Amino acid sequence: MAGWLRSLVGALLLLEVAAALSFLHHRYEEMVQALFRVQSQCPYVTRIYSIGRSVEGRHLYVLEFSDYPGIHEPLEPEFKYVGNMHGNEVLGRELLLQLSEFLCEEYRRGNDRITGLIHSTRIHIMPSMNPDGYEVAAKQGPDSNGYLTGRNNANGVDLNRNFPDLNTFMYYSGEISGPNHHIPLPDNWKSQVEPETLAVIQWISSYNFVLSANLHGGAVVANYPYDKSQDQRFRSHRRTINTPTPDDKLFQKLAKTYSYAHSWMHRGWNCGDYFADGITNGASWYSLSKGMQDFNYLYTNCFEITLELSCNKFPPEEDLERQWMANREALVAFIEEVHQGIKGMVSDENNNGIAGAVISVQGISHDITSGDMGDYFRLLLPGTYTVTASAEGYQPQTVTTTVGPAAPSLVHFQLKQNVVKKPLERKASGTRANNKALQKKVVPRATRRGTQR
Repeated sequence: MAGWLRSLVGALLLLEVAAALSFLHHRYEEMVQALFRVQSQCPYVTRIYSIGRSVEGRHLYVLEFSDYPGIHEPLEPEFKYVGNMHGNEVLGRELLLQLSEFLCEEYRRGNDRITGLIHSTRIHIMPSMNPDGYEVAAKQGPDSNGYLTGRNNANGVDLNRNFPDLNTFMYYSGEISGPNHHIPLPDNWKSQVEPETLAVIQWISSYNFVLSANLHGGAVVANYPYDKSQDQRFRSHRRTINTPTPDDKLFQKLAKTYSYAHSWMHRGWNCGDYFADGITNGASWYSLSKGMQDFNYLYTNCFEITLELSCNKFPPEEDLERQWMANREALVAFIEEVHQGIKGMVSDENNNGIAGAVISVQGISHDITSGDMGDYFRLLLPGTYTVTASAEGYQPQTVTTTVGPAAPSLVHFQLKQNVVKKPLERKASGTRANNKALQKKVVPRATRRGTQR
């Protein structure tokens, strides 16, 4: 009897694995079922939540992997993947479903690499940011799908041209020397964005994401900020201008991590285009306004790149397995890049975390801030850096640290509160006793306006 049961269980497990690794296009209901199947198979390390709804009311679901789902652990970085922003660019959607099943299955198998990654990282996977557009594209199918069919959301808006334009504020308010971190949003921004865009902005404002990628199709290249050049008039003349961020070398390294782990992206020649090392600065390729990756960099602590993964925006099902095998290692390796640079706690003298403390790196004019618990994460290449933590009402603290090529360096800051003594004042009195009576008061220094989010 025991042997019969073992055989039955083994057969069921093989069927389960086969089902998990099937390579099919998933309509909305099928995508939701796939996400909940993963959650049921790995209930202790996964959570499903919705960040909002599309124009037509479909949930924008996210699958989270963590050893404590739903909880931010201090010093554990937050990572996200976003797929299917353009509804007819579907490979990223299917790859993220495959990745979800792969992470769950390998965790159950006891894979040390995957187990360590889930235990040390809070991973958020959104297979589809534009489920309405996908349904339009899917009705056409892979064989007859038009190049733009289903690209936009149900209101006909391109979601990757729908984020607040913070680049223009940066370029023209300071001639490129203006602020390029945590730029405040315009007062009327909510009335200018689509429901899907609004949901994503509120999502990335609620989580202290460190690293991200959004998955597209139509080319094969890893694209990094800035996407928008300073003067877009060059676009009409087919001129391109490399427009680097202060973290340009770091972004190149992040992009190369994906391209060289990919089976052929790094070769450069794909889809009739050539990109050295399989990477490109976005504006150097073509200038794009109101895009999501620039918005992440200019408004939050998150460093995001855009992954163009296939020449065919809606590849046939028979090509999905080959594409998965080409991207599997790259998808995992890119998540691991969140564990580099420096991280630590910013606290006061009573060891209470200080939220919103500014972390500045000398020589790199782009700051990040600490999260609600006072922990911070600053991606950096290997090297020696002078780092300063500052917060309103506290004395700044500066340290010098060396970053290695492996795990991030742990650098904590404990800030002392500003205390200033008020000058002594004599009372206007004719008596000697009153002249000797001096009042000493300690008052805090006038507060300064801090960095706005």
